[in-house]
Amino acid sequence: MSFSNLLMKSGLNHGLRGTPATVVLISTRQGHRLRGKPPGVARTLEQRLREETVTDPEVVARINIGFPQLKESRSAQLKTRLAHLKTQRANKQLEQLARSQKLIIDLDKVQQTYVQTTGQHDLRLLADHYGIFEHLYGSAYFVPRVPLSISYELGGDTLTPVYNGNVIKPAEAAKAPLVSFDGQMDPITGKSAAGQDSYWTLLATNPDAHYTNPSAECLHWFIANIPNGRVSEGQVLAEYLPPFPPKGVGYQRMVFVLYKQQAAMDLGSYQLASSDYSNLEKRTFSTLEFYRQHQEQLTPAGLAFYQTNWDESLTEFYHDVLNLKEPVYEYDFPKPYLADQKFFPLKQPFNLYMDKHRDEKQLNKEYLQRKLAKSHPFDGPAKPLRFPNAHPIKDVPSWLKTEIRKQRLGTGRIQDY
Repeated sequence: MSFSNLLMKSGLNHGLRGTPATVVLISTRQGHRLRGKPPGVARTLEQRLREETVTDPEVVARINIGFPQLKESRSAQLKTRLAHLKTQRANKQLEQLARSQKLIIDLDKVQQTYVQTTGQHDLRLLADHYGIFEHLYGSAYFVPRVPLSISYELGGDTLTPVYNGNVIKPAEAAKAPLVSFDGQMDPITGKSAAGQDSYWTLLATNPDAHYTNPSAECLHWFIANIPNGRVSEGQVLAEYLPPFPPKGVGYQRMVFVLYKQQAAMDLGSYQLASSDYSNLEKRTFSTLEFYRQHQEQLTPAGLAFYQTNWDESLTEFYHDVLNLKEPVYEYDFPKPYLADQKFFPLKQPFNLYMDKHRDEKQLNKEYLQRKLAKSHPFDGPAKPLRFPNAHPIKDVPSWLKTEIRKQRLGTGRIQDY
């Protein structure tokens, strides 16, 4: 029977209304008769719409809220690279140092070149990986155009720098960090614009530290109207509060965002009184709402972040600074599944099966007492047999024979005590 005849017989070729008939194809291939439904025919329209989710590109597209980058054309960049490569190859002294393994590379210059070329783009990708933009700006993002250098003093000349997501303990971040950036830098051209005054805003927030409102952030530091990159001369609206991740929650993110202002701004509404320094509710903050309200006057230009988790110094910080009882979070694991007890458990060790249905504390107590009963208070436990398997075990049940063998070999749960 041809496929067209099959369609006519099933009613699909006549435009019949109602529930479409199910088409069953019968064909012969290599001597075997194959039966089944053709793919896609038996699915209804509702099922197809569920499987094919149509998304509008304009709705799901991410928005760049940062500064654009004005750079040379591709041909000009290639010409510059070729000229630099030609100069390096013509340097005979450099070649001699490299062949004799005496060439010293200036790592600071390498880091500076990396930051000026691809470092800030890599920082944007790392921030996406850690969910920084998603939890601060929703569907928006930006490429940091102004390198932001942040480091914590540990005493003396030792500094702990803030890298791209490195781990810094709360004890190391107890004091306000040292922040520096080029305040005369034009974020679009990347060149210094000397002679022009510029104002900046620095915000430090923790998107994981607010416990009453999961969608809000905790404001740790707020400095506005920073003139020409001099952070010490900026208007401090909120004093620095060290991170305080509770025990048991894992790592939290501390995010520093640098904004460039169009001019000096009046942000006195965000002023936090000195008496509210440890008031966490007064430090409730939303980066997205802040940017929406002032997006005409400032633009994000710099970014830095690190991770932090609990350490012993936070116990005193919670009691003395925050005046709170230190919270401790633990996982509430579900109880293990235990089937109903059987009267005759087949193919299971009798003692282990019975231990499953006993009180765990009482069971642990018996194991500990059994071990201590064989231990001398001064000489310790008895010396184990030199050849445990050489001593026969007779006239005991099989399950007890297994337990004695485990005790002699030092295996099994008896080793937990």
